[in-house]
Amino acid sequence: MPSITTGNIAGQPHYIPITAEELKMTGKNTPDIILVSADAYVDHPSFAAALLGRTLINAGFSVAIISQPDWKDREGTDFAQFGRPNLFFAILPGAVDPMVSAYTPALRRRHDDAYSPGGKPTRPEKTTLVYTNILHRLFKDTPIIIGGIEASLRRFAHYDYWSDTVKQGMLADAPASLLVYGMGELQLIEIASRLKNGESAKDLTDIRGTCYTMSIAAFREHPPAGTVLPGYPDVVKKEIYAEAFRTQYLSKDTLIQPHPKTVIVQNPPARPLTTEELDIIYELPYTRKQHPAYKEPIPALTPIQFSVTTHRGCFGACSFCAITHHQGKEIVSRSEASILREVERVTKMPEFRGTVSDLGGPSANMYASHCANWEKNGPCPDKNCTTCPSLKLGTEEQLSLLRNVSKVRKVKHVFISSGVRYDLIPNTEDGDKYLRELTEHHISGHLKVAPEHISDRVTRLMNKPGKAAFDAFCKRFDALQKDKPRRQYLVPYLMSSHPGCRIDDMVTLALYLREKGMYTEQVQDFTPVPMTLSTAMYYTGLDPLTGKKVHVPLGDEKRIQRALLQWKDPKQYDYVVSGLLKAGRSDLIGDLVPNKGLPPVKKSGSSKKRRV
Repeated sequence: MPSITTGNIAGQPHYIPITAEELKMTGKNTPDIILVSADAYVDHPSFAAALLGRTLINAGFSVAIISQPDWKDREGTDFAQFGRPNLFFAILPGAVDPMVSAYTPALRRRHDDAYSPGGKPTRPEKTTLVYTNILHRLFKDTPIIIGGIEASLRRFAHYDYWSDTVKQGMLADAPASLLVYGMGELQLIEIASRLKNGESAKDLTDIRGTCYTMSIAAFREHPPAGTVLPGYPDVVKKEIYAEAFRTQYLSKDTLIQPHPKTVIVQNPPARPLTTEELDIIYELPYTRKQHPAYKEPIPALTPIQFSVTTHRGCFGACSFCAITHHQGKEIVSRSEASILREVERVTKMPEFRGTVSDLGGPSANMYASHCANWEKNGPCPDKNCTTCPSLKLGTEEQLSLLRNVSKVRKVKHVFISSGVRYDLIPNTEDGDKYLRELTEHHISGHLKVAPEHISDRVTRLMNKPGKAAFDAFCKRFDALQKDKPRRQYLVPYLMSSHPGCRIDDMVTLALYLREKGMYTEQVQDFTPVPMTLSTAMYYTGLDPLTGKKVHVPLGDEKRIQRALLQWKDPKQYDYVVSGLLKAGRSDLIGDLVPNKGLPPVKKSGSSKKRRV
C-alpha cells in the first residue's frame, strides 16, 4: 500500500471547492476526485470530507466536494455541477449511519440532523444507494467508490433493523466499482494513483481494505483464495447467520460471499497508519470552520471546533459498538510534538477562548497504549485486550501530554469530553495520580464513563467490565471528592434492552441507581446497527461466539426496560408498574408515586444526587 508523506502544504486551498467557480480559482476546470458528502462541508479533521479531501490533495490530487446534493431533483443538477471527474466519485454518507440519523431506536422519525445547516434533515435514507444510483445514471462509465460507516458495516449480507430483514451486501445492490471499509486514506490514495496510471477500476481487485465483486461464472471458474462464507439468501437462516458472523468476526483472511447475481470478495484489512502518517494528516491546514457559503450554523461543529484527536483505534471491542470494526483494535497515537503544534494553531484562531474542549479519541486514556503482538500479527481477534497482560497502557504518556498542552500559551483549560475507560485506570500509585490530575484539572463538574449495566450476565455479553469494577472505580472517585469546595459527579452511560438483558436486570439496575443517588433522564436504548456482535445476537437469539441462546427483548419489553430507568417520568408510570409485576417485585409498587416515581434512599451526609 502507499504511504502518506508530507506534500505541498502551500498547494492546499483555504477551503476545498464546493462550486465550479471555487474550483476554477484553484486553477482547475475538472477535479481528479469528487467527494459526494451527505454531511455539510465543515473544514475540520473530525469531518470525513475535510479529512479525506485534504489528505488526497496532500497526495497530489485535485478534489472538489458536492455537499448535501438535492437527491429529489430528477435532473441531478447538483450531482452534475462539476461534470465528470478525471478519476472517480467517492460517496461519503455521513459521520452517523444514515438510518440511525433518520430514526430513533423506537423507530420514530427524527426531526433534526446535527450535520446539516440549522440542524435541518436533508439526507435520504440509505444514502449510499440513492447517491450511487443517481451518479451511475448520469455518469455511467465513471468509477464510483463507496465507503464510510454505512457501506463499511454493510459489506456482507447483514440484518437491517429498520425493515426487520436480512439484506444483501451493499455491492450486490449499489452500482459501485469498489467498497472501501475502515478508515479510507490509504485505500483512496492507492485507487487514485492506479487509476491515474491507466489501470481500469475493474482490475483493482488486490487493494487491502476494499471489497469488489466478480461474476458467478468467473467465481466458479477461478475462485480467489480465501474463506467462503454462507451465501445469500441461505444466510437469512438464523443459525447460518450466526455461523457466518463468527467467521467474519474472527477472520483476517480474504472473505467471499456469493449472492444471487454476483459474488462479493473482501480483501484483508488495510494496515493502520503510522504515527508519522497520522501526524501529517491531522496537521493539514484545516480552517476548523464551516464553509462560508452556509448561512446557518452546523450544530455538530460547536462542541468539537476546538477539540484535538490524539489517536485512532479502540481495543475495548464492546459488542454493540462499530468503532472496532471501522477504526480497528490497534491503537495508533500521534506524537506529542504534533499534538502541541495543532493546539498552538488552534490558539491563534480569533474565536478561541482558552478551552481545548476535548483531547482524546474513542477512549481518551487509550492514548499511547501498545502491545508487542500488534507489530507481529496485529490484534488478537479472539482475546480481550483490556485484560491482557501483554498490553502496555499509556497512562504516563497521557499525563505528560495533558500537562504540556496545559502549558501552551492562551490555553486555560484542557478537558477530556470523550470519556475514559475507568477499568483501564491502574489500581496503583500511578493510576491514583492519573485519576487525581484528571479530576482536578481536566473535567468540569462531571466525568463521563460507560458501565452500560451492572448485571454481570449482561455486561459479559456486552464485553464490558462488571459491577465489581464499577463499584471499585466509584469508590476511588468518591475518595477524591473529600475537601473539594465543589463536588464532581460521574455521568455513567447506561443501556436498556441489550440482548441478554431481562426485565429483572433492569429493576436491579434501577435500584442500584437509586441506592447510589443517581437518576437518568436519557437512556440509550439498544439499536441493532449492522455488523456488530450485539446485532447478530439480536437477530439470531444466539451468541455467535459460543452458540448459546440469548434472550432478546422485543416489543413492549423494550419500552418497559427503558421506562424502568426513567421511573420519575409520569409518562412511564404504567410501564414501570408492568415491569415490576413481571419481575416479581410488586413490593416496590407501594413506593412508586405516579408523579414522582421511586423515592430516593435516605442516607446520612450530603443529599445531593448524581444526575446522569
